[in-house]
Amino acid sequence: MLSYHLSHSGAGLSGLAVREHDTPAPGPGQALVAVRATSLSYRELMVLDGTYVLPVKPDVVPLSDGAGEVVAVGPGADPVRVGDRVAATLFPSWQDGPFAVEHLAQRGGSLDGLLTEFAVLDAHSLVAVPAHLSYEEAATLPCVAVTAWNALTGDGTGPGPGDTVVVQGSGGVSLFALQFAKALGARVIATTSGPARAARLRGLGADDVVDYTATPDWAAEVRALTRGRGADRIVDAAGLLHDSVRAIALAGTIACVGFVGNAAVPLDTAALFASGATVRSIAVGSRAQFEAMNAFIGTRGLRPVIDRVFPFDAARDAYRHYATGRPFGKVVISNSSASAPPRVLR
Repeated sequence: MLSYHLSHSGAGLSGLAVREHDTPAPGPGQALVAVRATSLSYRELMVLDGTYVLPVKPDVVPLSDGAGEVVAVGPGADPVRVGDRVAATLFPSWQDGPFAVEHLAQRGGSLDGLLTEFAVLDAHSLVAVPAHLSYEEAATLPCVAVTAWNALTGDGTGPGPGDTVVVQGSGGVSLFALQFAKALGARVIATTSGPARAARLRGLGADDVVDYTATPDWAAEVRALTRGRGADRIVDAAGLLHDSVRAIALAGTIACVGFVGNAAVPLDTAALFASGATVRSIAVGSRAQFEAMNAFIGTRGLRPVIDRVFPFDAARDAYRHYATGRPFGKVVISNSSASAPPRVLR
């Protein structure tokens, strides 16, 4: 079997190398998974350039996100069976309930990830993937989709008809949040840059789109679009909490799921207090949330947005495209398409 290894966090693509190994055997409570596809998220760029906030072990097999087929199981791996189509959770020990320090071990960081042909994984960290999804589609779920699901529903309520949800940009979390919020019956306002992306967001169901290159004060525009009320929920994927507070309705919820760049903008604590808003920092989600999300995806027939699919032996090209190609949707690496040219999915 072949695996990619990153010599150390911060090494960049020059530190990414392919090595050959014997195929491992699963032990007690474990399953051997033939990895069929993996996907990239912003987290992986941080691991690559050394800015990821959690520990990354030397010589790690990168990528937290992947899906595959169970090809062998060890004793006590119930209910996982050979032939199951599965994805792995990013935080393997986080089964349910709130996140805690004992769950910090993460795939593709302190633990080996899934940019490999075979992986031995704890059975309790696996979830069945929706039956209507391909492996390439299922590989997009573990990080950004679960984060979006947690951002919308993790407080125990979730949006519904009559609620307005704001999603920022066209990254993976925002696209999933758009689809989930619409399927839950909410009105969605999306922010983006440029008319082409705005059109694609409308095509995915966004009720309104604010082009922040033409309308820099997107928070004021959200207020205008909601007749001064503001949004009930904002999925803040850019770290723009100062603007999100201006755009949130009284006692609304802001889910902080990430940030872009290194510039820190002071947050007006008086404005935050006056808003009555709840601000939640989201660290992906638990296995229970992953399973609930998959059930929702299955019943609603939702499909991830995929920008491009690269073959396993072109993983470096996939990283480059994700970092510089301004993808709309997920960038996927398929183990079943080795030596095939990259595909563009429309």
